[in-house]
Amino acid sequence: MGLPKTIAIDGTAGSGKSTLGSLLAEALGYLYLDTGVMYRAVTLAVIKAGLSLDDESAIGELARKVRIDVRPPSIDDGRDVDVLLDDEDVTWEIRQDDVNAWVSPVSTQRAVRDAMTEQQRRIAQENNVVMVGRDIGTVVIPDADLKIYLDASLEVRAHRRYQEMLERGETPDFNAVLASLKNRDKIDSNREIAPLKPAEDAYIIDSDNLNICQVFETAKALIYRM
Repeated sequence: MGLPKTIAIDGTAGSGKSTLGSLLAEALGYLYLDTGVMYRAVTLAVIKAGLSLDDESAIGELARKVRIDVRPPSIDDGRDVDVLLDDEDVTWEIRQDDVNAWVSPVSTQRAVRDAMTEQQRRIAQENNVVMVGRDIGTVVIPDADLKIYLDASLEVRAHRRYQEMLERGETPDFNAVLASLKNRDKIDSNREIAPLKPAEDAYIIDSDNLNICQVFETAKALIYRM
């Protein structure tokens, strides 16, 4: 059958799906697409247009008009990909504080999700891709050649994120990290639009007792046995 052209990776917050996706894409020579960057890009477009968060009609219209592209990195400055908004490189601009504050309410709007889903499907058709998110295998590309759902217990994910924050020189409170992930799980699993759940034909990898190298080897074995 050969290698899968499209690989969908979904999973809970802090499960390590972005790390896994990046490693697989690098190993295969595929485009790595964390769909979160596209929601950040459309949020940046909303901010630049001076729209109100309450004006869902205008935000939806804007989301349908803009073109967002994700490409392999063209600059060696630490980026995983280039993110283009109407051909403008916004790779680092989408990480600004104002985008951080607006991306959640923008990305939950149905018109925005519908528009981004169409663009994500376009990118999947144009590339060999490892696409990472929370509704990739269920909504965005339900016909993906391989679907992986990466999971881990809340406590394990909280410990991992806590450790990552310590390594970055931050001084996190573990209980706050735990509560944040628990709240994110609740939002993701109970949202009306594209709730987080494994696709029926997804391979579920529980990483509670696996390090990232073992998760990578498990996923790679799935790819090469197809």
